[in-house]
Amino acid sequence: MKKGCPYGTHRVIEPKGVLPQPAIKISNDMEIYDNEILIDVQTLNIDSASFTQIKEEAGGDLEKIKEIMLNIVETKGKHQNPVTGSGGMLIGSVEKIGPALEGKTNLKVGDKIATLVSLSLTPLRIDNIKEIRKDIDQVDIDGKAILFESGIYAVIPEDLPENLVLSVLDVAGAPAQTAKLVKPGNNVVIIGGTGKSGMLCLYEAKKRAGVTGKVVCVDYSAKSIERAKNANLADFYVEADATDAVGLMEKIKEVTNGEMADIVINCVNIPNTEMGSILSAKNDGIVYFFSMATSFTKAALGAEGVGQDTTMIMGNGYTKGHGEIALQIMRESEVLSKIYQELYA
Repeated sequence: MKKGCPYGTHRVIEPKGVLPQPAIKISNDMEIYDNEILIDVQTLNIDSASFTQIKEEAGGDLEKIKEIMLNIVETKGKHQNPVTGSGGMLIGSVEKIGPALEGKTNLKVGDKIATLVSLSLTPLRIDNIKEIRKDIDQVDIDGKAILFESGIYAVIPEDLPENLVLSVLDVAGAPAQTAKLVKPGNNVVIIGGTGKSGMLCLYEAKKRAGVTGKVVCVDYSAKSIERAKNANLADFYVEADATDAVGLMEKIKEVTNGEMADIVINCVNIPNTEMGSILSAKNDGIVYFFSMATSFTKAALGAEGVGQDTTMIMGNGYTKGHGEIALQIMRESEVLSKIYQELYA
C-alpha cells in the first residue's frame, strides 16, 4: 500500500508543492494510502457563502445546482467553490482505515462521522446527487471521500438528530472562538446574528459576557430578529445593512452609548461587510471574521484607511474542542435546539 503524507500532499496534482486546500486539483481516485480513511458519504453540508453563490448562479434551479456541483468536483477533485474558495463538510460512514493509522485513531469501520475539515481540501467523488435541500445548504449523495491522517472529525452522537449535528458542526468554529474571545463585561456585536453560526455565537457570547456585558444582534431581516428576540439571545437588536459601514457604526454607537464593541463577530455570507465590522469595534477592539465571504485585502487596507488599530482574526474555523462546544449548546438550550431543527435539520 502506498505511503501518504499526513497532510495529504501526495494527493495534489496541480500545482505540485502545495497543500490540498490551495491546490487547483487533487486526486480523488479513492484508492487509499496507508494513512487515509475512506468514507462512504451520505450528506454534504455546503458552506453558506459557497451555496449562496451556487444558488444565485443557478437561478435557484435544482438541476443547474447539480450540474455546477458535479463540475466543481470533476474539475478539482474536491468541492471547492471557485468563486468563494470555500467548501463545507460531510457526514458519512467509515468504510476503510489505512494500516498506518492502527493505534492512532479510535475509529472503526462502520462508525458514522462528521468531518471537521473543509470540503475545499477533501478528496471527493460524487456518483449521484439524490436530494438537494437548498434552504439548509445540504445535499444527499452517493459518493466517497478521503480523510487525511491530520484530518479532524466527530463521531455522530446518538442523542441528537444527524442533520442537526451536521448543521451545527459545520459552523462549530464560530461559537468556540466566541467562547475563547469573550470576557465578562465585554460589549459584543454579532453581525449576521440570526443565521446558523450567528445564533450559536449570540448564545455563547451572552453566557461569557455575563450580566455586566452587552450582546448586540445585528441582522437585516426583521422577521429573523423577531425570532432571536423571542429566544432571548441578545440584549439589543439592530436591524441594519452591514454593507452600509457608517450607518451600522451609528446604530452600534447608539446602543452602546458611544462605547462601541470590544469584540465584533462577523457571520454574514455576503461580501463587503468588512468595514461595517471594523467601524463597529473600539479602536483597540477585536474583529473575528468567521464569514468565508470576507476579503482580507478589504479588511486590512480598510482598517488602515480609517486609522483603526483593530486586531483581526481571519476566519479560523478550528479551535480546540469546537465540536463539543457547539453540540453542547444544542443540549443546553431547548429553545435553540428547536429553532435549529426547524430551520436547518
